[in-house]
Amino acid sequence: MNTLRNASIGSTVRVVRLHGEGAVKRRIMDMGLTRGVEVTVRKVAPLGDPIEVTVRGYELSLRRADAEMIEIE
Repeated sequence: MNTLRNASIGSTVRVVRLHGEGAVKRRIMDMGLTRGVEVTVRKVAPLGDPIEVTVRGYELSLRRADAEMIEIE
């Protein structure tokens, strides 16, 4: 399974599935990360946390743990 956490800087990927349950999954979906949306990885902090992505025209910072729940292709 390939996740957003493993995506390289500058790559554009498509969200296939969200893993996680309840409030965590709802929070990720509320940020605009839903199935089929394209995400561009902009930056990764020096220690790997957080990851900055562009989704639906705005920039979003995600924790590594949240990025691991997002399956991509």
